Amino acid sequence: MTPTTAILIAGPTASGKSALAIKLARERGGVVINADSMQVYSELDILSARPSAEDLAEAPHRLYGHQPMREGYSAGRFFREAERVLAEVRAEGRLPIFVGGTGLYMKTLLEGLSPVPEIPSDIRAHWRAEAVRVGPHSLHARLTEIDPATAALLRPSDPQRIVRALEVLDATGRPLSEWQREPGRPLLRAGEAECLLLLPDRAVLRERSDARFDSMMARGALAEAERIAALHLDPALPGMRALGLRPLMAHIRGEATLEAAITAGKEETRRYIKRQETWVLGNMKSWHRTFTQ
Repeated sequence: MTPTTAILIAGPTASGKSALAIKLARERGGVVINADSMQVYSELDILSARPSAEDLAEAPHRLYGHQPMREGYSAGRFFREAERVLAEVRAEGRLPIFVGGTGLYMKTLLEGLSPVPEIPSDIRAHWRAEAVRVGPHSLHARLTEIDPATAALLRPSDPQRIVRALEVLDATGRPLSEWQREPGRPLLRAGEAECLLLLPDRAVLRERSDARFDSMMARGALAEAERIAALHLDPALPGMRALGLRPLMAHIRGEATLEAAITAGKEETRRYIKRQETWVLGNMKSWHRTFTQ
């Protein structure tokens, strides 16, 4: 039997992933490594439910809060940083424990990424600006004309993925769908990782997610949203999709009451949890379910 050299913990928002990761890190001499696309951002402390100071004191943590929202983040960036951290943690003789709700990040660890070259910053900035100027549906129509195969795989309302397809085609001259057919290089070999999936009952998740949003508000989520609003960031940046951020910013602009913003933030979180559940059930069938109540 191949020895376990890493642990992966996945599951929907509010399923208890971080608590389990810290418990296992303490028991097995591990380092908790972030695999959540929002917890990388330095400005998103409360709204991303990043580990608290008390959590950080319980076990070593890596790849949390190190990236400015202005620069964005991607699965490719995660893969490169995870490769470096994985080597460092193993060199220290500790057990790497990846934890997060971003299924794509977990997938890259086990399957690798297509070898798409790094996109020049000017090309990336151009297509982000176009997304703001004309909107995702217009960009999707443009992508359909020049790369119909990739466009057919994307929702017209998904600006991040549409921009990604356009910038890859612009920078490389090859459609993203062609790049994605090339096999990636996984960071973890088959069988060496212990893959744990937390999937509590949906009613339990809803109760927990609502309670967590109330806790975020009590801890200063509105003030955090005000600080981010003051940065005047591009709304197409990935970090601007943090759960609850957009409703709170609408309140800050005077477009909604605080009560309405909180309600919208909770509903946004519930919808996201449903999408996460669908994704993990379709992509993590072989993972060991550790909690289903």
